[in-house]
Amino acid sequence: MGEFTDISARIKTLKGSGSEQDSHADDTKPVDYLESFRIRARMVGVLLRDARIKAERTLEDCARLLRVDIQQIESWEFGDAVPSLPQLEILAFYLDVPISHFWSMDTLEATVQDHSNTQNEYIALRNRIVGALLRVAREERDLTVESVSATTGVPADMIEQYELGDIAMPMHELTVLSNAVGKNISYFLESRSHLGELLAMREEWKHFTKLPEDIRKFAANPLNIGFIEIAIMFSQMPADRLRKVGESVLNITM
Repeated sequence: MGEFTDISARIKTLKGSGSEQDSHADDTKPVDYLESFRIRARMVGVLLRDARIKAERTLEDCARLLRVDIQQIESWEFGDAVPSLPQLEILAFYLDVPISHFWSMDTLEATVQDHSNTQNEYIALRNRIVGALLRVAREERDLTVESVSATTGVPADMIEQYELGDIAMPMHELTVLSNAVGKNISYFLESRSHLGELLAMREEWKHFTKLPEDIRKFAANPLNIGFIEIAIMFSQMPADRLRKVGESVLNITM
């Protein structure tokens, strides 16, 4: 991203010269607005291309999304033209980046890779982990493979292969087996890797969007973080200590 670094440096130079002009009014030079616009257009273009490559989208994909010619997307990425804010909003949603990405100074440093091998390794590893978790849950309840088989209708030899991770467990059978060992599906979900964190975040976002609008606005305001932290501390307090805090507050207000 050397090109982006050069452009960013030139923007900072323009800003620096602007502040210098304010302090030395007698030595000011006319601001070259056209050059400033051209540099900013190129920055938007670099950031747009960066986001598109990271999202593994083609020029054709973006052109089809916005119902424009491919040449239009290319002109944006080269900085010869600049998309409007509504167009950037749609692209931000489509490319899974915040809208502020397009006026930031940081690239995503995207690299296009063939993820097929990584995905296969991940799936094989997760199959073993899911199988091991099933076995742990079964043994915690002192259940034999045969008793679980009788309860679920899944053949005992198949359960053994599932627990060893030799065979991928179909979701509908995992649901039945998890009930048999007293666990819910969340017990088997990935939670430690980047993928697990992303999936958990999406679940949290789903619950967040269901909150009343006033609560969402309150939680989304950075100025209210202190109040949220206080609420978290209260939620973690033992009941007796929380009662004492409530009594103290009541005494103050009386």
